[in-house]
Amino acid sequence: MAITRRQRQVYDYIARFVQEKGYSPSFEEIGDGMGLNSLATVHKHITNLETKGLLKRGYNRSRSIDLLPVKGKLKQSMGMGTSMSTELRLPLMGRIAAGMPIEAVETPETISLADFVQSKEVFVLQVRGESMQDEHIVDGDYVLVEKTKTAHNGDIVAALVDGTDSTLKRFYKEGDKIRLQPSNAAMKPIIVPAIAVQLQGRVIGVMRKYA
Repeated sequence: MAITRRQRQVYDYIARFVQEKGYSPSFEEIGDGMGLNSLATVHKHITNLETKGLLKRGYNRSRSIDLLPVKGKLKQSMGMGTSMSTELRLPLMGRIAAGMPIEAVETPETISLADFVQSKEVFVLQVRGESMQDEHIVDGDYVLVEKTKTAHNGDIVAALVDGTDSTLKRFYKEGDKIRLQPSNAAMKPIIVPAIAVQLQGRVIGVMRKYA
C-alpha cells in the first residue's frame, strides 16, 4: 500500500496524539499540530487515509478518528507512535569486530525486526535532544519502545510528566517519588511525585540512520 509523505505525517501525528492523550485529535488540533491552515486540507488527508483503510471515522460522535491496524506493507515507513511492521528481513552477512579483527565469513542468514521485538507491542519514537547522549542515544536516533505501564529501576523509559511533557530517561522509583535520570552530566534529573508520571514504554533498542 502506497501513501504520500504528508499522509504518513498526518497518520503519525494522530498516532502520537492518541498515545499521549488517550483520545483522538479534532481536525483543528491536527491542523494546528501539522501547521496546516486549511481545515479542507486536513479533511482531504483524513479522507484519503480512510479510503486506504488506515483509519475510520464515526460520524455520530466527536473526536471520532480511529486508527486501524495496517494490513500488508506501507511503501513509506511509519514513524513516532505507530506500531512497527516486522516483515522486513535483511541479509546477515556475518560478524564484524569492534575490537580485534575477526575472519570475515558470509552466512546464509537473515535478520528481521521481529528478532528484536519478539512479538511484543512495540512502537518507534524519534529522539530530540541530548539528554541520553552518554547511553549513545542522540538527537535524530530512533528508539524501539515496548508498551508497558511498569518499569524496573534503571530501565530507559519513555514517560509523560504531568500528562503533557514526554521525555526519555532512566527510571528510578524512590519512595513516593519518581526520578527520571538523564544520561548527560550537564543535565539535572526530573524528580516528581509518582502520580505525575505515566509510563509509555520501555526502550528495547536503538536505530540510527547515517545517510
